[in-house]
Amino acid sequence: MKWQKNLIIGGMMVGVAACSSGNELEDFPEIPPTTLYSEAVGLMNKGDFRDAAKKFEEVDKQHPYSEWAERAILMSSFSYFQAGQLDESASAARRFLSLHPASEEAPYAQYLIAQAHYNRLSDIGRDQTEARRALAAYTEIVRLYPESRYASEAEARQSEILNHLAGKDMEVGRFYLGRDNYVAAINRFRSVISDYQTTQHVEEALLRLTEAYYALGVVNEAQTAAAVLGHNYPDSEWYADAYKLLQSGGLEPVEDRGSWISRTLRRVS
Repeated sequence: MKWQKNLIIGGMMVGVAACSSGNELEDFPEIPPTTLYSEAVGLMNKGDFRDAAKKFEEVDKQHPYSEWAERAILMSSFSYFQAGQLDESASAARRFLSLHPASEEAPYAQYLIAQAHYNRLSDIGRDQTEARRALAAYTEIVRLYPESRYASEAEARQSEILNHLAGKDMEVGRFYLGRDNYVAAINRFRSVISDYQTTQHVEEALLRLTEAYYALGVVNEAQTAAAVLGHNYPDSEWYADAYKLLQSGGLEPVEDRGSWISRTLRRVS
């Protein structure tokens, strides 16, 4: 049988290793998990988080089936986070979740993943990959652990990151609009309308759509953008600007219920 053959080969290898290494096992004695864990905690308490993380990892490597291994993986993630090694922190937390998905500490592991990505959030002038990863991680907290102590913070972070991402699209859209690249601008403002409806940027996006469509001569969509803006945000300064723009051409806000703008935002309040 194949497994028998493997067992025999494995036994031979152990025998060869024992003969050839002499006192190798004595030179590298196994350290009890409690000792490794205690040493890691000591390093952590001294603020030496980088070495503490590595020591916690040793618990898992040397004693993967011990009761200490589970908590050591999570503590290594925490220590890496404190050391500013965010990739390593997220990786350790993911390992914890893959091995112990039903653990009562699973919400905290997911929280560490989210925080690791959140702490790498760049300003809106840079790539937004980390923002999207953080958003996905916080969304998982709300979805999987709605009763956990981290859920309310995760919801707040979701709102913050959505505003952040919408702000990025607005920045790029304004860039294109200022250079008369109206189609590219419309695509960015449309993304804000479609993907980030709960953010503070929707009002301005509707004004910019009014401007871009008006400049292209797509009067129907310009009037619809202004009408939907006025319907949902009647006291908005952005609406005043949109109304003034249309009036300068002898037009008024008129909603086309068949427009994508109307279908997307008609019922926003």
